[in-house]
Amino acid sequence: MVVSLVVQKYGGTSVADPDRIKAVADHIVATRRAGKDVVVVVSAMGKTTDDLEHLAHEVSTVPDGREMDMLLTAGERISIALLCMAIIDRGEHAVSFTGSQAGILTDTAHRKAKILEIKADRLRDAVTDGSIAVVAGFQGVSTTSDITTLGRGGSDTTAVALAAALDAEVCEIYTDVAGVFTADPRVVPTARKLDRVSYEEMLDMSATGGRVLALRSVEFARNHDVPVHVRSSFTWEPGTWVVQEDEVMEQAIISGVTHDLSEAKITITHVPDRPGIAARLFRALADDSVNVDMIVQNVSTEGHTDISFTVPRDDVARTQKAVEQIVDDLEASGFSADENVGRVSLVGAGMKTHPGVAAAMFETLAQEGVNIEMISTSSIRISCVVASEDVERAVRVLHVAFELGDDG
Repeated sequence: MVVSLVVQKYGGTSVADPDRIKAVADHIVATRRAGKDVVVVVSAMGKTTDDLEHLAHEVSTVPDGREMDMLLTAGERISIALLCMAIIDRGEHAVSFTGSQAGILTDTAHRKAKILEIKADRLRDAVTDGSIAVVAGFQGVSTTSDITTLGRGGSDTTAVALAAALDAEVCEIYTDVAGVFTADPRVVPTARKLDRVSYEEMLDMSATGGRVLALRSVEFARNHDVPVHVRSSFTWEPGTWVVQEDEVMEQAIISGVTHDLSEAKITITHVPDRPGIAARLFRALADDSVNVDMIVQNVSTEGHTDISFTVPRDDVARTQKAVEQIVDDLEASGFSADENVGRVSLVGAGMKTHPGVAAAMFETLAQEGVNIEMISTSSIRISCVVASEDVERAVRVLHVAFELGDDG
């Protein structure tokens, strides 16, 4: 009989204290005794990573990237050791692995490394020997043998990458929410849990503020066709499956409304409207590793234009420094940064075949007195940048307008 393998990932809230770790151990052991091979990926306990970040900034104004990675990976090492102890205490054998021991090879970009390859032989051997393999999420080892971290949401990426490498039946992501909802339930109490969403919809949800799954983990899942099951580690009930589009039975026009308050808008004013200007600007930002998202260039007036774009709020200082160095070269008159903005997005594969979604969205926001500063679209998403104080109100009225809730 072929035994199927399941990869389970537990986030920081799922292992926040000894009682939660014991509950997770019970669930892992139950999965093993149901006849499944199990590989587990664990985040640091609770707020450990935040605490370590704070500690680093108490001793250094600009902590070195390599040493930050060395520091932050300690959180996951604590989690994997404690979880293995709890599993062993329940009569099943378990063995812990750091990212490097698990064979997760990355590039050399500290704090946001990308996985290049997974040499999972040690994990396969452990599972073959009857052990539960417990792997530290969020980390790996670079091509130059340095410890690296994978950036925000890195444990999700670790789990999906391991599921792909090990040809797992499913990657179960256990978190503090019951699945993927039509909106953030903290903002919209009537938000409804989705049974299934497509990889493409989940990509756009993650990219526009849906914090259930990290964007890179969804990209990995789609590229390697890994079924992902988002579930609650507090109730253990079935959650939301993230799968291929043709596996989503009823394709709603709109699957969800997302919002993001973590971005800022940068505007460069009075830029000469000639070929090559935008290329030079965004090449300078790319060379400085600034992640630019939405871009709007205004209509040219008398040979000049304004260019606005959004960046993560954490990158504002770096962006301003890069723009300062090039603004004179661009012959622009100046630039400004606005951190009091947010993004509201509609996501749904069904809008590809239903015209009028954008018009309905803009009309709804207009009736509510919400001014739109920037607009970006794809075949399954419409995003608007609005004032930060209008974001939650915009989410609620759009959720009602498109009848997404349990009361819809």
